[in-house]
Amino acid sequence: MCELYSKQDTLALRRKHIGPSCKIFFAADPIKIVRAQRQYMFDEKGEQYLDCINNVAHVGHCHPEVVKAAMKQMELLNTNSRFLHDNIVEYAKRLCATLPEKLSVCYFTNSGSEANDLALRLARQFRGHQDVITLDHAYHGHLTSLIEISPYKFRKGKDLKKEFVHVAPIPDTYRGKYREDHADPTSAYADEVKKIIEEAHKNGRKIAAFIAESMQSCGGQVIPPTGYFQKVAEYVRAAGGVFIADEVQVGFGRVGKHFWSFQMHGEDFVPDIVTMGKPMGNGHPVACVVTTKEIAEAFCSSGMEYFNTYGGNPVSSAVALAVLDVIENEDLQGNATRVGGYLTELLKKQKAKHTLIGDVRGVGLFIGIDLVKDHQRRTPATAEAQHVIYKMKEKRVLLSADGPHRNVLKIKPPMCFSEEDAKFLVDQLDGILTVLEEAIGTNSEGVTISENTPGRTKTA
Repeated sequence: MCELYSKQDTLALRRKHIGPSCKIFFAADPIKIVRAQRQYMFDEKGEQYLDCINNVAHVGHCHPEVVKAAMKQMELLNTNSRFLHDNIVEYAKRLCATLPEKLSVCYFTNSGSEANDLALRLARQFRGHQDVITLDHAYHGHLTSLIEISPYKFRKGKDLKKEFVHVAPIPDTYRGKYREDHADPTSAYADEVKKIIEEAHKNGRKIAAFIAESMQSCGGQVIPPTGYFQKVAEYVRAAGGVFIADEVQVGFGRVGKHFWSFQMHGEDFVPDIVTMGKPMGNGHPVACVVTTKEIAEAFCSSGMEYFNTYGGNPVSSAVALAVLDVIENEDLQGNATRVGGYLTELLKKQKAKHTLIGDVRGVGLFIGIDLVKDHQRRTPATAEAQHVIYKMKEKRVLLSADGPHRNVLKIKPPMCFSEEDAKFLVDQLDGILTVLEEAIGTNSEGVTISENTPGRTKTA
């Protein structure tokens, strides 16, 4: 494999020229990846790694149909998206066909961060309101407007919560404020949002939007209880706000039975704005905001023209169309259901076997393994989680850990992930947990794990 530099020289150049806050995976012992195919990645020595975290390469790394579509269009034309072209309208038509009927107007961008920023602009223009309700530990992008509404980020540094930002508890029934033994956790979590709205109104503030990932990723692979989004939407709309569903990480069939993750909450729940990115272009930078005609018309009435030079350009649209084709032609939604179900069952068996596994949760190919030191107190096993992901790397399996305590192993692989891959992943995890538990004893409380702690990174 041809390389410009040795691994050490590459690392040295990165340290010299790339911003120090730009962290990499496995910082204590980084991997240099030189090529990838489907669900596998290869380093400079030709070693193969099973990719369990790359939800950007949605239909598989370097999928030939996606590559072909990009090359074909690039040879013909790529230009400013303000010229008339068929690709953008064809893609918009096909994208809207996957969504509820009222979500019919598209705005194309280059990234999920741009999409979420634009969604906030749409929401604020709609009624002229300003305030935003977000979930604790949420992450919605790297732009200033999004760091302001991302507790995952603004609570890590010196940034203070802005007065127009209101933080609601994560609707987490395993580790959150209201758990699975609560009589009605759905209403309890939704009422927290209602209280926020009432308090804001008392202070003369007006709610523009509630924004949430349909399944919270950085918050620890959290799936809201049934009915939560419906109740929240009711309260927010009554206050003159809109509901923004962030599907940047969890859309395009990842949950299996539905194309969009918000759809698993029921047909009676339809967001006012949906944002998407990452998997949309299989690694190519393309993203989108889809909303209603009413909200789009209110945005237009401001008199400010919106355009995005590259958003929805001919090449990006061709790539995105190819991704839709592959999802359909290779039945990747069906694969997410079958393989995700199989993997979840394997992991639940591991939960019964290993004291470190407190919870296994997920839908389709979006799964979290919550590691704990103590089942009763659900004490986060943070050091153990970091130890596990490094040991898994040694076994050529790439995982990451996140959540408020960085103790949740995240599994979000390319959608072509197979049952054989699932079995391999679980076998390696089983072996590592067995050795780890033997080393620390059945009661791991207070035990220090020797680890190479990776830099905290936002996973793609």
